[in-house]
Amino acid sequence: MADLTLVIASANKDKAAEIQAILASVPGLILVPRPDDVADVEETGETLVENARLKARALCQATGLAAVADDTGLEVDALDGAPGVYSARFAGEGATYADNVAKMLVELQRVGAVGGVDRKARFASVAFVAYPDGTELWVEGSIEGVITDEPRGEQGFGYDPIFAPEGFDGRTFAEMSAGEKHAVSHRGRAFRALAERLGSMPS
Repeated sequence: MADLTLVIASANKDKAAEIQAILASVPGLILVPRPDDVADVEETGETLVENARLKARALCQATGLAAVADDTGLEVDALDGAPGVYSARFAGEGATYADNVAKMLVELQRVGAVGGVDRKARFASVAFVAYPDGTELWVEGSIEGVITDEPRGEQGFGYDPIFAPEGFDGRTFAEMSAGEKHAVSHRGRAFRALAERLGSMPS
């Protein structure tokens, strides 16, 4: 494809680093960080796609460049799919990763989800590109797993210490190397699919 510059819309440095790592293999793709002077985008959408679009469009309009954004949700069966689009602020506005993890464990105890099928969950991510001409491109990625009884591991961020994806001997994302996580994670799947789409676009 012809050279393409994408502004990474995320203000979350952990997410931005993952996006950079996953998209680094796309030939001709130049990734630039979100400008410091761009205000935070209020995530008022009711779906992951809507929130990702809001963020990508805002950065596209602010910079005049194509922008890439993602939105991610953790859906827990025992909580009727919560927190979903509210995952980053599950414990309230300004919540830390630890706050959200603690609230998740408390909520699962509250509803009596004590293990096995009761703690089934999935992560889903939408990767979204907004172009200055109004064109849009997005893809989705997801992975099934369970919420563990307690945090384990030192890697990753967010809910990684309590999310154990299926097929990895019960290890959480936080117990995996970055490479292992990227290979199977919801965000890795979404952005690899996006990389394929971008890489196949005509020059």
